Amino acid sequence: MSYTLIVRKRAESHIEKAFEWYEHKRKNLGNDFLQAIEEALNTIELNPESFQLKYKNIRAIYTKRFPYGIFYTIDKNKIIVLAVFHLSQNPKLWHKLSE
Repeated sequence: MSYTLIVRKRAESHIEKAFEWYEHKRKNLGNDFLQAIEEALNTIELNPESFQLKYKNIRAIYTKRFPYGIFYTIDKNKIIVLAVFHLSQNPKLWHKLSE
């Protein structure tokens, strides 16, 4: 099955903020972070149902090298990325993802 990947504005904002933080820490580290995000998104697109349910219908994949999770849902042929969280953030925030 072919899926359409949709990244919500909130998730885009999370990615942009993390990029800026990493880029501030070291030149091109932000680009490395974006590459890790891109690799994880490609993996989701290949087999979105293979990742664990974390909260209700929200699934998560974790990036390589960076402590971030991409949280998403599957709706028919759409993969909807709800958020990109640093893994030290409070998991109680997950319930707000479906809002």
